[in-house]
Amino acid sequence: MANLVARTACEGFLPVTIGSVSLSEVVIEKMASVAPFKGKEGAVSTALKEACDIAFPAPNRTTSKGGARAIWAGQGRANVIGCDLPDLAGLAAVTDQADGVAAVKIEGDAAEAVLARLVPLDLRAASFKRGHTARSLVNHMTASITRLGPKSFEVMVMRSMAQTLVHELTEAAEGVAARG
Repeated sequence: MANLVARTACEGFLPVTIGSVSLSEVVIEKMASVAPFKGKEGAVSTALKEACDIAFPAPNRTTSKGGARAIWAGQGRANVIGCDLPDLAGLAAVTDQADGVAAVKIEGDAAEAVLARLVPLDLRAASFKRGHTARSLVNHMTASITRLGPKSFEVMVMRSMAQTLVHELTEAAEGVAARG
């Protein structure tokens, strides 16, 4: 019989510090995709507020309280992280996503410059503030990019792209650090 070993998506690749940027894994133990049925958006938001103290997010935004977060994930869909969902039967389509993603926190003075090499969006603090999120590309990978603070972001990709994400971020950080 096989001896299975549980590993996180970025285990063995992170943490890494390059110049003024550090990359670390965000381990997500609970995450579900929530897609409210037509006309049920308000009821889903109310249920999330009651159970997790967070509302269903507006487009390109996140909501959070304590360890619970809801990250906009596309039209009519959000990823709810870090809380036990209420019963949403009849209100929304819900699928478990926790084992299917890799999440990396990139932080430091040059975090924006590193992401500017890989992401075709303006992620500067003046236009992409804390709590803003976007679905975009990180080089060639589809990703969710969320600003966590003045100098920190979370980048989330499919688990199968974990090593590639770390490689791309590391290479970009090395390029930025080489500028001096």
